[in-house]
Amino acid sequence: MQRESHSIQAENAQSVRAQLKMGAGELNLTGGADQLMEADFAYNVADWKPKVNYDVSGETGELTVRQGSDGGVRLGGDARNVWDIRFNDQLPTDLVVQMGAGESNLDLDSLTLTGLDLQMGAGKTTVDLTGDYAQDFDASIQGGVGEATVLLPSEVGVRAKAEGGLGTINAEGLQKEGDSYVNDAYGDSEVTLEVDVQGGVGQINLEVV
Repeated sequence: MQRESHSIQAENAQSVRAQLKMGAGELNLTGGADQLMEADFAYNVADWKPKVNYDVSGETGELTVRQGSDGGVRLGGDARNVWDIRFNDQLPTDLVVQMGAGESNLDLDSLTLTGLDLQMGAGKTTVDLTGDYAQDFDASIQGGVGEATVLLPSEVGVRAKAEGGLGTINAEGLQKEGDSYVNDAYGDSEVTLEVDVQGGVGQINLEVV
């Protein structure tokens, strides 16, 4: 296994747009970083060496972390690729995650999210959006093949639009309202989380925690 660590300072950025592109592997994302990003990577296919880029334009930081060329190698057997990434909790973050094959655990409840765009490939994904968010934001989740579980807050208003594709959608703790699902806090809380879920082939679980 080859292991390497990266830490990125925010510099003068007042907000950040972060894009993570992983072709195959395991992605673990949490908050709690002192810097903008602190990451540990472990992989045993040389071509999978991640590429990290960061630029600041005005007051906005642009961060990109992408997997190197897969060279036709697929997960399975002895191939391993693990990203453990931590983001800063205070810095407003617009997050884009593009996953190919594998498993992802996105523990986002402590982050100051301004937007979320998650594009799943094949595998299993868990997204924790149960934070005590201070402002509205939109979350877009496109399911691929497999299972996605999205944990939603009970104290912050949630409205979720969900289309199942060829899969199934379970909405636990949500009520059907028109073509959407809402939680008990929707319409009463000052902050609203708008979630747009498009399922592929598989299962999407929406759970109010």
